[in-house]
Amino acid sequence: MLYSLYELGHLSVAPLRIAAMMQSSMLRSPLNPAADTDVARTAAAAADLFESMTRRYAKPLWNLPTTSVNGVEVAVTPKTAWSTPWCRLTHFERDADALRSARGEGSDPTVLIVAPMSGHYATLLRGTVEAFLPEHEVYITDWSDARMVPVLGGRFDLNDYIDHVMGMLRSLGPDTHVVAVCQPGPAVLAAVSLLSEEDDPCAPATMTIMGSPIDARKSPTTPNKLAETRDIDWFKNNMIHTVPALYPGAFRRVYPGFLQLASFMGMNLSRHVDAHYSYFQNLVKGDGDSTEKHREFYDEYLAVMDLSEEFYIQTLIEVFQRYSLPAGQFDHRGHRVDPGAIRKTALLTVEGENDDISGIGQTQAAHELCVNVPEHMQRDYIQPGVGHYGVFSGRRFKTEIYPRVREFMRAFQSPAARGIRRSNLRLVGE
Repeated sequence: MLYSLYELGHLSVAPLRIAAMMQSSMLRSPLNPAADTDVARTAAAAADLFESMTRRYAKPLWNLPTTSVNGVEVAVTPKTAWSTPWCRLTHFERDADALRSARGEGSDPTVLIVAPMSGHYATLLRGTVEAFLPEHEVYITDWSDARMVPVLGGRFDLNDYIDHVMGMLRSLGPDTHVVAVCQPGPAVLAAVSLLSEEDDPCAPATMTIMGSPIDARKSPTTPNKLAETRDIDWFKNNMIHTVPALYPGAFRRVYPGFLQLASFMGMNLSRHVDAHYSYFQNLVKGDGDSTEKHREFYDEYLAVMDLSEEFYIQTLIEVFQRYSLPAGQFDHRGHRVDPGAIRKTALLTVEGENDDISGIGQTQAAHELCVNVPEHMQRDYIQPGVGHYGVFSGRRFKTEIYPRVREFMRAFQSPAARGIRRSNLRLVGE
């Protein structure tokens, strides 16, 4: 019912939103003699603010048309390298001729970035991808919006997530480097554990886990405490809703993205209010650069996706209530997951000093679990002065965190991997 009421509310303000857009256009028109007055600028700014706050934000584009390699501009084309109804593995394919002229023969390390499936689209990691592109073959998990997956597409839970990560690593082949950003840390650690136990040659060369709740008992944050203080029935009754009939995933039970967004914004409400007030003032002043930066951020931040009920509930139970992986009690399809099986995959953990989502120590816990990874193959880094998003995006990520990740990967890159070309990927089902 809540989902339907939300959609009804969005549709009911559509005429007002259209009127606001028309008003803004009219007030700013060069044919309007009063366009440059304080009254007109203020009214137009108010109309823009109303439109932006009531708009439905679509999935953003990647907007990464090129990268720079040794000063040479190289075209980049996002292509689907592997897919299921629940995920597309997106390869940022760089133009081979331009790449060859920029750095000669040979190939760059292959990196699989596992994006969170926690409400935002994978494009939230645009800055992460951008940093890796000049020196790596970059692949990223582009998870599907549950409201867009028909019921016939089947269920998707945490075990399916782990299977997807394992399947993508096998498709990419040996000597891949995997980077888990935030929420997927436990699932990636489980996937690598299972591959290692099987002595699968496609177990990654390195595993980097960033700002992730490997053990959410350590330095618990507000989201961690909420998960502990409510029983699972409360989450099922209050957070799970049915997709309305106007979407392809009609009648699927989901955790709606708009509820997750409300939770995100509620954690820092005053900051968002201040940002929108500044946006209004900059619109009045005509400060184009500042307003464009605001739009770029919120076009991404306000675009959200739904999660399947089974994935959301199982993640809550296993990661945030039972702490199954650090407790040594996590089972994947009836098989106990043992991070102690990891022996050949090097491990790097990265945390933010001011992270208010995954507290200090939660990611570091991976080292306590991977007891058989040699000490010289383990690294840990805490970035001073950054919060959760600063761990994988922004200036300090590019200038301080990424260089450490780059050097870590190269320290454990096998010599044979430099000549491997990733041209044998196929779509699932082919």
